[in-house]
Amino acid sequence: MYKADKRIEGFSPLTLKAYKVQSVLLIRFYNDVQLDSITTDDLKAYLAKSSESLKPASLAHRIRFIKSLFRW
Repeated sequence: MYKADKRIEGFSPLTLKAYKVQSVLLIRFYNDVQLDSITTDDLKAYLAKSSESLKPASLAHRIRFIKSLFRW
């Protein structure tokens, strides 16, 4: 449903594809837990771990995805 909502909002196909990749990475990191069980501290730990291997622009993209997902 998230993807459909974002498509309706006018997100480009490229953005939707990039967000799909980010969602797979998030699911893989948390082993497929329910979104409502992830805390702010969990997300900070995920981003801190991600920052060890990502360039600042890539980390910023990941942060934008997470903000979009959890606002939804």
